[in-house]
Amino acid sequence: MDQTRRDFLDRLLTTPSPSGFETDVQRHWVEYVSEFADEVRTDEYGNAVARVDGGDDAPALAFTGHADEIGLMVNSVDENGFVHPSRVGGSDRTVTKGQHVDVHTDEGVVPGVVGQTAIHLRDTAEDEIEDVTEQHVDVGADSEAEARDLVDVGDPITFETPVRELAGTRMAARGMDNRVGIWVAAEAARRAAERDADATVYAVSTVQEELGKQGAKMVGFDLPVDAALAVDVTHAVDSPDLNDETNQHGEVDLGAGPVVARGSSNHPEVVRAVREAAEEADLPVQLQASGRSTGTDADAFYTAQGGIPSLNVGIPNRYMHTPAEVVDVEDLDAAADLLAAFAARSAGRDDFAVDV
Repeated sequence: MDQTRRDFLDRLLTTPSPSGFETDVQRHWVEYVSEFADEVRTDEYGNAVARVDGGDDAPALAFTGHADEIGLMVNSVDENGFVHPSRVGGSDRTVTKGQHVDVHTDEGVVPGVVGQTAIHLRDTAEDEIEDVTEQHVDVGADSEAEARDLVDVGDPITFETPVRELAGTRMAARGMDNRVGIWVAAEAARRAAERDADATVYAVSTVQEELGKQGAKMVGFDLPVDAALAVDVTHAVDSPDLNDETNQHGEVDLGAGPVVARGSSNHPEVVRAVREAAEEADLPVQLQASGRSTGTDADAFYTAQGGIPSLNVGIPNRYMHTPAEVVDVEDLDAAADLLAAFAARSAGRDDFAVDV
């Protein structure tokens, strides 16, 4: 990954965007895609769509990711000035306590910490982890009035964690889910344009996926495409906590390439075409079984407009929904190359309908 692409990724990862508050990260994304797209538009909730024209008779493809991340929100303030949070999306109660956080207010960032009773003062034999709604954020206030001068109910809260380089091509940050997806969507569209692919590509960055794929439902209502490829993180299962003989969680490894899901919302013709594009371009691809649903925006796109042929393309990710998610940047580059190769190979194709 060259420095320009890495700088773009870092901007995405360091810009807080909890579900419902994605505006700042969407501005960075729009700025990037505006350099090569023929048209960029946003809607009332902040979904962003960039179009790269491929000609009047070219197939139209959507490469999508979601901009939002999980987090917390100010739910109430008690008489002692402690902030009590609620969840934004699927925040994990087992990793919240003892963390540094930022409360994002209209006046700026208010730093705080999620309180955790010292081990010396707990009966560790009976340790239980309270639900997020039973935890508290300490912003340093001595009273309810002082705390309310700093924060308002409904202010979003994110974990304050840096982007960190790990060994080799690995990196760690919060919010890989799914800033890596919108990076791939944008970069795949740029690479398709660079190759003069005879396909119209819509790069899409949706909002509020973590709240039920809401942005994809908005965009999918009238997006004029023949196929939609939703890029999202998927579970890498090569860490010690998931290493078992049954492989019940699948076979996805970090650094072994993007993941093509099969089954459920994943259209068989799109799956086949992407796998063939990978083989022709000599790109690594892993497979994943999806017998029920993908849990991604693909599940919203594939039922839109009577059915858009869709596919979930996964980026292997360790420790999902924690402040320390880990990915391999080579998987991101390979995913962008794969989607660009798929766009080039789709030239002249009329549709992806199954032959019944």
